[in-house]
Amino acid sequence: MADLARYHRQIILHEIGLTGQERLLGSHAAVIGCGALGSCIADSLARAGVGRLTIVDRDLLELTNLQRQVLYDEQDLAEALPKAEAARRRLARINSTIAVNSVVDDVNPSNVEAIVGDAQVIVDGLDNFETRYLLNDVSVKRGIPYVYGGAVATHGMTAAFLPHASPAGRPPREWDNHAGPCLRCLFDAAPPAGTSLTCDTAGVLGPIVGVIANMQAAEAIKILAGRFDAVSRSLTTIDLWHGEHQRLNIAGAYRAGECLCCGQGKFEHLCGEFAGATASLCGREAVQIVPRTTSKIDFALLAARLEAHGKVEHNRFLLRAHVRDSAGPIDLTVFANGRAIIKGTSRPKVARGIYAKYVGS
Repeated sequence: MADLARYHRQIILHEIGLTGQERLLGSHAAVIGCGALGSCIADSLARAGVGRLTIVDRDLLELTNLQRQVLYDEQDLAEALPKAEAARRRLARINSTIAVNSVVDDVNPSNVEAIVGDAQVIVDGLDNFETRYLLNDVSVKRGIPYVYGGAVATHGMTAAFLPHASPAGRPPREWDNHAGPCLRCLFDAAPPAGTSLTCDTAGVLGPIVGVIANMQAAEAIKILAGRFDAVSRSLTTIDLWHGEHQRLNIAGAYRAGECLCCGQGKFEHLCGEFAGATASLCGREAVQIVPRTTSKIDFALLAARLEAHGKVEHNRFLLRAHVRDSAGPIDLTVFANGRAIIKGTSRPKVARGIYAKYVGS
């Protein structure tokens, strides 16, 4: 039995109480993305006593992350740790009484349901719409609440989604009386390429990340504590620099049968109709390569092959090589399952060529 004394200030809140705290201790949250938003969300949920956390991130730490990603420090950077593993170690020091599972991988249609598992809430720490729509599909299909969030420049946006009981015949759920729209009810499709601000074109004000992430964490705590009546029914937008705060009631966005996802049960993103094998990464000139088939990488063998091309270092999580390529200097990071991040180009075709040249196909 957990020592409830550490949660005393939370338990005396009448909104949570002992019953709510016990629910939190027995709950499971999946935090997808552990960068700026996700690291702050995971920190708050761990301190609140959420009994199990699954934290997922495909990336590794860089110096520019330390400006706003609160779980990490310079030692993590020096050790070349993946974000998810660095976060797990930090959270274990914050609260050793909870279980934290780190997943160093790309979230895609082939693995997302296994990653989410039996989580009772999915919390969005992402920087791309493709994966957000994937999470929304899982939320509706599996009947798991989803807390969306995004932050760029000086403003951010967040909303909580309690999916309707679809398809017909699903057993009733605690929140059915409070169910509302899904993400696709609000935004049927991702904004066209080039029309949205990104962190590498507009920057990020660190404090806006904390504001949005803690709003997301609060909604997740409400859900896990069983306070579905208190879950926000609004899409909230904040511009922290100008002190502007807007709330749009989204309850009316749900129209039974009209939304392709929650109305008609068509999970296009989960079926992989929009999935790609490459993805440009937010914040730097880099491309991620996901091989069609995965296999365990022998880092020692790969390092021996790459040493003639530049400096190589590896640990049990990843291999990093600074390659002197004909296309220019390239930083190549390869993970255990063959996934790679190629820094030094933003062109997927060039990145695929570099992958084939140095890693193989």
